Amino acid sequence: MIKLVDIEKYYSNKFIKTFVLRNINLEIDEGEFLTIMGPSGAGKSTLLHIIGMLDDASAGEYYFKDEPVHTMKERDRTRLHQQHIGFIFQQYHLIDELTVYENLETPLLYKKVKGSERKSLVAEMLDRFNIVAKKDLFPNQLSGGQQQLVAIARALIIHPRLILADEPTGNLNSAQGFEIMEQLKKLNEEEGTTIIQVTHDEKKAEYGHRIIHLLDGWMQKEAA
Repeated sequence: MIKLVDIEKYYSNKFIKTFVLRNINLEIDEGEFLTIMGPSGAGKSTLLHIIGMLDDASAGEYYFKDEPVHTMKERDRTRLHQQHIGFIFQQYHLIDELTVYENLETPLLYKKVKGSERKSLVAEMLDRFNIVAKKDLFPNQLSGGQQQLVAIARALIIHPRLILADEPTGNLNSAQGFEIMEQLKKLNEEEGTTIIQVTHDEKKAEYGHRIIHLLDGWMQKEAA
């Protein structure tokens, strides 16, 4: 599903290049649950953002479903992202001015989904995550765990083939974190959704089929 070849990310300042990622070579199969670990500043989130097409690599090749992302125009990358990828952030990234219902509806508006289908898809997600009673509330009226459930529901509403989760339980207590991880595990096992998560937590990391470690932008040992 994903193939990265000699991916690098750096920032140039006159004659000096500051590297964030160095020579990343990685293949991720469809239906895999991959964990990326490493200390702060290792390049984990940068790698996730490149895979999610929210950032560009400075060098190297990126293939998504055999399509060469590294040669695509921005509008084509945006199309791929919107059609296939759901992103879950540590900080939720819900829109404060919109209700739960409206937050869930937003990705469908971008995809120009018709009104009746939008209504059906939002209702499905509200029911699936047991947040029907919260649909008219705003994000600041929800607990952290509830906000993250809404964020996951929003990521899933387009039925993505790939979920990218950047420290998805970082701001949650243990019970809430466990609930979120179980939801991701269920998605992976029952629907075959490919999941890539970034985490510092070794217990959360074990949900992955495979763990890769980053250190100073380099990919280290792999663990099964």
